[in-house]
Amino acid sequence: MASDGKSKILVIGATGYIGRHVVAASARLGHPTLALVRDAAPSEPAKAQLLKTFQDSGVTLLTGDLHDHGSLLIAVKAADVGISTLGSMQIADQTKLIAAIKEAGNVKRFFPSEFGLDVDRTGAVEPAKSIFALKAGIRRAVEAEGIPYTYVVANYFAGYSLPTIGQVLSPAPPTDSVVILGDGETKVVFVDEADIGTYTVLAADDPRAENKVL
Repeated sequence: MASDGKSKILVIGATGYIGRHVVAASARLGHPTLALVRDAAPSEPAKAQLLKTFQDSGVTLLTGDLHDHGSLLIAVKAADVGISTLGSMQIADQTKLIAAIKEAGNVKRFFPSEFGLDVDRTGAVEPAKSIFALKAGIRRAVEAEGIPYTYVVANYFAGYSLPTIGQVLSPAPPTDSVVILGDGETKVVFVDEADIGTYTVLAADDPRAENKVL
């Protein structure tokens, strides 16, 4: 905990699509911010520039990996709050993070990687159904270990859907026709990614968000 009472926040998956927004929000809101990265000096220019941006804003880079328990434990012990922003291919790997948090014993709140629909309240079809099942399994694992949690349900990322006018899996806006799912009357919510990052970080020190779905 910092001297001003703000939690030290560790972001796992910091360079990912939503992770970078969480890191930026954490630093902007004055939290001591730690970003777990596999390589602190990547050869990829875009990623190297992103990490420089992190450091310029006061973020501490911690080198580690989900598959290296020792480095993961060191990172977890340095933080008060852990926020996972891992992508869909690494959802199941969060069991390793849960184990490290349980062993460390110092994390007062854990945010597993969610940021979509409420996986306990949706009747999804494949391929989303399988991803949601993995996320629900992570929820149950967190709860079974007695780790204080917050599940952030952000619905749809604006940056994913709005540029293509909601065309699923399309890389560009339609030029001749638009596919409308269902009857076109269902309401959906699109949220700006920077707002998701801010909302998540604000919840970290809010006792009302403990063990809640937001």
